[in-house]
Amino acid sequence: MPRPEINQFPCLTDNYGVLVHDQSTGATAAIDAPDAQVIERELAAKGWRLTHILTTHHHGDHTAGNAALVGRTGCSVTGPRGEANKIPEIQSMVGEGDAVKVGGLEFQVIETPGHTAGHIAYWLPSAGVAFVGDTLFAIGCGRILEGSAETMWASLRKLMALPPETLIYCGHEYTVSNARFALTVDPDNAALGKRLAEPEALRAAGRPTLPTKLADELETNPFLRASDAKIRERLGMRDAPDWAVFAEIRERKNRS
Repeated sequence: MPRPEINQFPCLTDNYGVLVHDQSTGATAAIDAPDAQVIERELAAKGWRLTHILTTHHHGDHTAGNAALVGRTGCSVTGPRGEANKIPEIQSMVGEGDAVKVGGLEFQVIETPGHTAGHIAYWLPSAGVAFVGDTLFAIGCGRILEGSAETMWASLRKLMALPPETLIYCGHEYTVSNARFALTVDPDNAALGKRLAEPEALRAAGRPTLPTKLADELETNPFLRASDAKIRERLGMRDAPDWAVFAEIRERKNRS
């Protein structure tokens, strides 16, 4: 099966839009719809026709373009069952274990609540990529707005269990600030120290730091490293459960 063509582009202030194109059928999915005009511009540049919008969660910076895009293209909108009443133009509601077909591509749905109560991610095993919205960021994770730290930690553990070579597409460009914070809780992590220079250089050149590889996140993202002995020692939480260590890291980031 031919690999899909994936086009990532900036939207709004720090969001990313993503188009996933199935070359065998011509079907094209937008992962979320932050800005209809920008998405239409990217579609025109590629010569693609939008057939699907795959929504990760209900926040306006991920759904603002739904109505205009449906009106102009007739595309279908798929989104989390738990947030269906908050997602404009939703037609298909999905949850854990469901599959979503876009042409010949089959996305697996993973429920990842915490940032919002019904947040989902879309994993495309055939291409080795996952679209995680605002649950996981490069060297970071989303704020916990509609759930508990324990719930968010369980969601992150699901993503951590994907194949390490999985490329992670996230909803926002936060990598530089995330890396600087990460060093405050994991300063002895040599891999993290080396990694900071790359996103700084990419952003200085106006280039994205995403996607990120899951293996790199497992090695350098403190929000995924709650079991690490050095982080626990630094936080004074040697015997705490992993979710509680994660909660402390998230709270420190909230205050940073």
